[in-house]
Amino acid sequence: MAYDYAIVHLKYTIPQAVLLTLISRPLLTKLDLYKTYTLILVAFFATLPWDSYLVRHGIWTYPPDATTGLSLFSVPAEELFFFIIQTYITSMLYILLNKPILHAQFLTNKNDSSPKARRIKLLGQLLMIGCIATGAFLIKRGGEGTYLGLILLWACPFALLTWTLSGYFLIRLPLVNIATPIIVPTVYLWIVDEMALGRGTWAIESGTKLGWRIWGSLELEEALFFLVTNALIVTGMVAMDRGLAVLYTFSDLFPDGSDPPPLGLLAKAALLDPAKYDMKRVRGIREAVETLRKKSRSFYLASSTFPGRLRIDLVLLYSFCRVADDLIDESGTESGAFTWISKLTEYLVLVYGSGTQSPSTHNASALVKGSFPEPARPALELLPVELLPRAPFDELLEGFKTDLSFNWTDTKKRALRFPIKSEEDLELYAHRVASTVGELCLRLVFHHGETKLPNDRETILVIAARTMGHALQYVNIARDIAVDAEMGRVYLPSSWLKEEIITPEDVLRDPNQPKVERLRQKLLEMAFKEYDRSREIMSLLPPEVRAPMIIAVESYMEIGRVLRERKGTTLQTRRGRATVPLWRRLWVVWKTLSTER
Repeated sequence: MAYDYAIVHLKYTIPQAVLLTLISRPLLTKLDLYKTYTLILVAFFATLPWDSYLVRHGIWTYPPDATTGLSLFSVPAEELFFFIIQTYITSMLYILLNKPILHAQFLTNKNDSSPKARRIKLLGQLLMIGCIATGAFLIKRGGEGTYLGLILLWACPFALLTWTLSGYFLIRLPLVNIATPIIVPTVYLWIVDEMALGRGTWAIESGTKLGWRIWGSLELEEALFFLVTNALIVTGMVAMDRGLAVLYTFSDLFPDGSDPPPLGLLAKAALLDPAKYDMKRVRGIREAVETLRKKSRSFYLASSTFPGRLRIDLVLLYSFCRVADDLIDESGTESGAFTWISKLTEYLVLVYGSGTQSPSTHNASALVKGSFPEPARPALELLPVELLPRAPFDELLEGFKTDLSFNWTDTKKRALRFPIKSEEDLELYAHRVASTVGELCLRLVFHHGETKLPNDRETILVIAARTMGHALQYVNIARDIAVDAEMGRVYLPSSWLKEEIITPEDVLRDPNQPKVERLRQKLLEMAFKEYDRSREIMSLLPPEVRAPMIIAVESYMEIGRVLRERKGTTLQTRRGRATVPLWRRLWVVWKTLSTER
């Protein structure tokens, strides 16, 4: 009995697995572990018969002084462990890199795919079929191409299956997110394999291999083996993510929202005919994700930590709020802006009904098609109104009316109207444009959460969400003083300006003057007081969403911390707005997940 092969694991595979686990641990969910363990089982039982055949027929050999002697179907225990550890390492890297991605946006079918994508999928299928035929030929011929033929005949049918089912989906995914978890473990295992072959830990018998070396002792067949196995692991993860995306996106077809889902349900979703996909909904999700990515990097990052269907509905909610705000802000005239508010109000009346009329989906769809520009339509049509109360939306529109109050009082533009005259006005505005959104987010959490909360706890959380909304909006105003000034708006209370002996017009002329900076810090002080009042109450949230909700809050409050830390200094800006460095936003996510999960 010897431990040479075991030492390879102790030195080269287990440490990598441990490192990836430590990095990924805060991000890992039950669903991630479910996918990983499922794939490990599939990889183990798919590889065991093939590996056993290689050993029994003398293609792979293991010197007696390199293994412990424990085996299953002639395969050494150390080799069996390799099946597990390789799958685990590659899966962890894939999960880590793909955590930010909302896979629902990449669902597609033949009609939605470009001619180029159709050609790529067809070429891939033909390539796999050709490799299968080549593998069969090499095995039948025997001799030096036997091992290469066995690799092709074993791996390519699996590859053909996953490519046929998920090819269009794979093509749409970001290449770096797929290529990296294939290439990095492959190159690393090439190095490990080269050292192991050089030491004689295992060997490929001559007469069944081509004898071509990539470098050193690394055989062509071994290099290909690690490449195709890592590719199979990654495409297996992709296939599961595609099935999950179908489950989460089309709740009308799959009402069961179990997380993680039963394997049978996941398989049913993965095998669903793509022709049945509601591509209008998928395209709407794509547009919502793009809007979120461009308009709110903090929430875009935070959204990646929310579970399946909740994440999709939160993105759709944000998209509606953002589109409504843009329609009003970009209308060009005061009358045009109020027209959009009127149309949005009419839409809410139609989808929710009123005291005198019942909800009318048909009339709401007709209004959207006839009165709203095409880019805005998906945000309205996909808003999950059946899960949300109407009142916060009405208050949100009232907040938009406050924004419209910042207008010139005459054609000579000698003066402005400034509706935020006191702290009470500021709090009312923050309640309308931010607390309402916080409440709507909570309503989605209550609906989708696995843990159902008693009514009194829900009430406490809603009150805390409204308070936290004040904090987030105050940070938003503090960040955007200069940007708002360019639009002729000053959200700092006029009573505060009077105490500093300046006017709103002074802020418009120079939003970076010391007096304005003092008021910025005063506003931030208010923001953190409101934050402190509601932060502890977030511990009452259901466990499965507590960390993601805290991340959403902390990612935004980090902007306030940056503004406080860099008081009086030049700030890193993006479109005139102070920003938080990426490393710091990632640290907020990792730290929060580490402490709250």
